[in-house]
Amino acid sequence: MQSTNMQPLTGKELEYIVDSISNEELLLKQCAATAASVQHPAIQQACLQFARTHEHHLNLLSNALQQHQQIAPMQPQQ
Repeated sequence: MQSTNMQPLTGKELEYIVDSISNEELLLKQCAATAASVQHPAIQQACLQFARTHEHHLNLLSNALQQHQQIAPMQPQQ
C-alpha cells in the first residue's frame, strides 16, 4: 500500500481500529486457552488455527495504524 495516496484516519476510524484490536486480542487469548485445555486433537488444532487467524488480523490492524501514523496530523482534528 502506498502512503502517498492515503488520507489521515478520522477519530471514528481510529476508535474502530482500536476496538477491533482489543477484540482480536481477546479472541486470540480465548482460542489459545481453549486449545490448551481440550484433549481432542482435532478441536485443539481448530482452536490453534483460529488463534493464528486472529493473530494475523491483529497484525493487519497494527500495520494499518503504523502506516497512517506517518501522515496523521500532529494536532487532533476537531
